[in-house]
Amino acid sequence: MENIKNINVKELFKSRVPKPIQKYKKAAVMILIEEIKGEEYIIFQVRSHKLNKQPGDVCLPGGKVEKNETNEEAAVRETMEELNLKREDFEVIGQGDYFVSPYGVVLFPFIARANCNIKNVSNEEVDHIFKVPIRYFIENEPELYNMQIGPINNENFPYHLIKGNKYKFSTGIMKEYFYQWNGYSIWGITAHIIKSFVDIINVDC
Repeated sequence: MENIKNINVKELFKSRVPKPIQKYKKAAVMILIEEIKGEEYIIFQVRSHKLNKQPGDVCLPGGKVEKNETNEEAAVRETMEELNLKREDFEVIGQGDYFVSPYGVVLFPFIARANCNIKNVSNEEVDHIFKVPIRYFIENEPELYNMQIGPINNENFPYHLIKGNKYKFSTGIMKEYFYQWNGYSIWGITAHIIKSFVDIINVDC
């Protein structure tokens, strides 16, 4: 108890940099733009069907931020690996708004412009790519569905320590956006990021 009394709370907290209480994994993706015949397109990937996680899903180039790596470095590295690109094949031009997932992931999007025709992929991670005009997203609102999220019944949860199993836990609604393009469904976090990107464009216009 004597040690606790001697703690200088003021000195401990006055210069402390805050961080999330929860543990979050960090990931970064690239909105890679390629100009084709005077029109700008976004590059999307279809994940390899050989992958254990989300095989066949539509996504943007990107992945986990590794230790001692910045968010931008991760987005650049993953883009190069997944699309078989060299660093000089694209130029990072900025950063979009980040997405905090209720599933413990914070995802940081970057925007880049391609200096070449994107056509090759890493077969280990990517099945194939397709390209969608930015104009399509500007002119077409995504379909919106509300997905309820909240507590799942758990026999081992100590309900007796609160107010029994009749306690009214908070629930929430997670918006799920869907863009449909030539048989592809762009949804989930990818759709959130694209919608945010387009919203920024629309505000500036």
